Amino acid sequence: MAGPPRTAAGTAAGTVVNDIVIVGGGVAGLAVAIRSAAAGHRVQLFERNDELGGKLAVVSEQGHTFDIGPSLLTLPDLFDELLGLAGTSLADEVDLVRLDPQFQYRWPDGSSLEIPDDPGTAAACVEQFSPGQGEAFARFLDHGRRIWEVSERTFFAGPMQHPLALLRRMRSPRDLFTIDPLRTLQQRAAATFSDPRLVQWAGRYATYSGSSPYRVPATLACIPWIEAGYGCWYPMGGLGALRDALVRAARSVGVALHTGAEVTSIRTVAGRVSGVEVAGHGTVAADVVIANADAEHLYRDLLIDRRALRRVRRVKRSTSGFVICAAVTGRTAGLAHHNVWFSSDYRREFDDLDAGRFPADPTVYACVSSVTDPGQAPDGEENWFLLVNTPPGCQIDATTATTAVFAALEARQPGLDLADRARIITTLAPADLQRRYRAPGGAIYGTSSDGRRAAFARPGNISPVAGLYLVGGSSHPGGGLPLVTISARIVADALAEVSR
Repeated sequence: MAGPPRTAAGTAAGTVVNDIVIVGGGVAGLAVAIRSAAAGHRVQLFERNDELGGKLAVVSEQGHTFDIGPSLLTLPDLFDELLGLAGTSLADEVDLVRLDPQFQYRWPDGSSLEIPDDPGTAAACVEQFSPGQGEAFARFLDHGRRIWEVSERTFFAGPMQHPLALLRRMRSPRDLFTIDPLRTLQQRAAATFSDPRLVQWAGRYATYSGSSPYRVPATLACIPWIEAGYGCWYPMGGLGALRDALVRAARSVGVALHTGAEVTSIRTVAGRVSGVEVAGHGTVAADVVIANADAEHLYRDLLIDRRALRRVRRVKRSTSGFVICAAVTGRTAGLAHHNVWFSSDYRREFDDLDAGRFPADPTVYACVSSVTDPGQAPDGEENWFLLVNTPPGCQIDATTATTAVFAALEARQPGLDLADRARIITTLAPADLQRRYRAPGGAIYGTSSDGRRAAFARPGNISPVAGLYLVGGSSHPGGGLPLVTISARIVADALAEVSR
């Protein structure tokens, strides 16, 4: 339990810091814990599961290791800066490999495109794949670069409680047009590429936030630029190595980490937080509570606020997913670390998702990290992590869905006989993800980015209750490793502002 206030090491003599309690030990929770403790606060973090990391989770089966959440690290400088606050660095903590090629894409017509790490070389590969499209590819990346440069100093620079917050950070009206919010990503891609396969390639980046290319703003065109300009990275040993580095850093700056400790309610007095109730710990006092939990769970179960809950429920959920972890015998020729097999009809696939159906013809993503890191699977075998986007809350029969996914892969790439080669299969359906993470419907990324106002409808980092803050995928700026890490910085900056 929290004790009396204490003087933090490194602060001026006599300076008393307030207690901070963090609910949830996902990446955002760990990141804001590190920032808060490094700033001199006394911090306790409570995680109901027995392991920290949230969706940055790992499963092991007979020598095969699977990252069952994020499988790709981008913008590594965000984590280097964070770890620097704990007196270390990303390079000191993990062995990072910059992947080259970044991705292998395949289409039902048998064509394939490999994207090298270097943007110029990638444009040349696109030109060879589809004559006349190399220059369009370079132009698309450059457009994404300009979006990112503006977004980094506006959208990602602070809380987004209101559209005026974004406008105030803009240097001129030109910034608003640069971030391209009025078109959808599909419209931008179709205006750039004449090859429908490349339109589909560009549209896939909407799924990085659990969204639809037909609804999400073209602002998300910055994501392919981020991969091209900053690289796609893999920490040897798997993404769990990054989680372990964050846990070590949190402990080194004095964060008290409690696992198997479920926060059952957030306490308030006179309209501001006063602490939390923790199963097995009783009441833990705090001047500040930071919730790294789904916003719906927060306002429905932990701090009953019907008005806030109604607002949260109006926000569209991100997609969920059906996950297959397959221990596969033998080696697959031409396999990359990251692989995508596209559906034959992207519009139909997203129509199925919008209608709440498992796609009849799904796009399949596969991360096979043993291609880069042989220690992830026994000799002569592979660790296949497969993901198919599904609607949140979709009811799935795991056996039927696994058979359908394996059949789809073999139909698109004859000879890819995973059904015969998989000797161990573990699956996760939306219901499993909901139970594991308390994410309604198993929404992997929290809230969707669909629609022009999605960024403003998403729950804010500063709650209506004094002293209560939100971090993680269901709050600004959204889901994914880089964004939840940015959310931790936004909350830490907001706390620093209040303390001044």
